[in-house]
Amino acid sequence: MPKHPRAATARSRSIAGLLAAGSLALALSGCTSYDVTAPADARDDAPATAVKAKDANGDDVDCRKAKCVALTFDAGPSENTNRLLDILKKEKVHATFFMLGKNHIAERPAEVKRIDREGHELANHTWSHQILTDIKPAEVKRELSRVQDQVHKITGKTPKLMRPPQGRTDEQVAEISKELGLSQVLWSVTAKDYQTTDSKLITKRVLDQTEKDGIILLHDIYKGTVPAVPGILKELKKRGFTIVTVSQLLSPAAPEPGMAYRP
Repeated sequence: MPKHPRAATARSRSIAGLLAAGSLALALSGCTSYDVTAPADARDDAPATAVKAKDANGDDVDCRKAKCVALTFDAGPSENTNRLLDILKKEKVHATFFMLGKNHIAERPAEVKRIDREGHELANHTWSHQILTDIKPAEVKRELSRVQDQVHKITGKTPKLMRPPQGRTDEQVAEISKELGLSQVLWSVTAKDYQTTDSKLITKRVLDQTEKDGIILLHDIYKGTVPAVPGILKELKKRGFTIVTVSQLLSPAAPEPGMAYRP
């Protein structure tokens, strides 16, 4: 599994490239640009009449007022997903699952159905985790559309969100995403759980980085991650956070196809 370095973007409406944390090297070359906005800006731009999201109890979630943070999981479903879903159900928390197609959605349709049935958000992390900025447009479209088709076949629903592998995107990826009705979702918090099985370290990394309107990136495919989730949720709730899906974080705005969202 390729690593997922943290992507960094500006809060402005356009961006000329993407920096990967760690190396802080420019992820894109040439003169490329794509639209990016923060969740707070998206909410501010939403019509006053827009409908707010509902939480697991059916109550309104208004992240313009609440101290919200979005919980997301990449690269599943896996053998760990049912345990994770048990935890989320017990804690009455909904998350967004950016799922891989090959060896994941294709092999675990029951988990995909359960993710949907229990009110979590279905999202796209490509079919085979290719770096979208390194492949041809037709391949990018195929990587995304195969997941769209498979998820729809399993659940009757089509994802509206996608996360580009390693957070690498550009104008071409944005245009194809827009064509497929997909918004791009980056992140502000990463535990780098692909580097460690230490659940305490994963918990610490998440809690050290989480702020209002954050988007937390975790992976339900790694051994140390799911055992860290109960402690993460307990402490976030203690600190006054409302834990939501990405779409709830953006609400009352609706995700805009092609747009990249990052705090």
